[in-house]
Amino acid sequence: MQRILVVDDEPEIIRVVRGYLEKEGYIVYTAVNGRAALDSIRYDKPDLILLDLNLPANRAGEAIDGLDVAHRVRDSSGGTAAIPIIMLTARVDEMDKIIGLEIGADDYVTKPFSPRELVARVRAVLRRGMLPSKHSFIRAGDVLIDPSKHTVEKNGRSIITTPTEFTILRTMAASPGRPFTRENLVAALDFDYIGMERTIDSHIKNLRHKLEENPRKPTLILTVFGVGYKVAELQGGGAAK
Repeated sequence: MQRILVVDDEPEIIRVVRGYLEKEGYIVYTAVNGRAALDSIRYDKPDLILLDLNLPANRAGEAIDGLDVAHRVRDSSGGTAAIPIIMLTARVDEMDKIIGLEIGADDYVTKPFSPRELVARVRAVLRRGMLPSKHSFIRAGDVLIDPSKHTVEKNGRSIITTPTEFTILRTMAASPGRPFTRENLVAALDFDYIGMERTIDSHIKNLRHKLEENPRKPTLILTVFGVGYKVAELQGGGAAK
């Protein structure tokens, strides 16, 4: 069974979310502050993290908020760096959400939220890591994508991507040269993200930092002005069996 870590300092939210997730068959761990969350990530190795941005200090006075936790997860080594993160936030400041997405969060849900919607988003994000593909690999220049193993390599070096980043990259790389609108890429994420098309920009920015020699002058993931994005048509590009 898949394991979910719920990080929030509000007992009622933890109780409700835990109940809905366990009803769906997930194993649920909980944490009420940043230090407890990092310890659980290390020892329990969750498959997904539901992470409140606004976390209190622990009893020792150590203040680690949700953005700190997300940043440490993405900067860690090994498998934990790719754990999908859904942010939970009551903040109305759009910049907080953008920063979270740029750190590498896969999605966010604003409080108050519907528990059913939250469970649907959990399923959608987890499903991105399990979708089968008819292609054994996809090549885009010096980048090799293996959909069956959900791995990305650049010049033989492993590149860690989140499930959301992987799905966006795989979708575009399978059709090099084809422009994709933000709406196209949202649809590829297997969920109806009403009003969330602009979050695609943050994921594209993250992919460029991981794959481009100069993210400010990309040669692989290109902007199609007035439309969206595309993967460049490079030698050896496209899907292969």
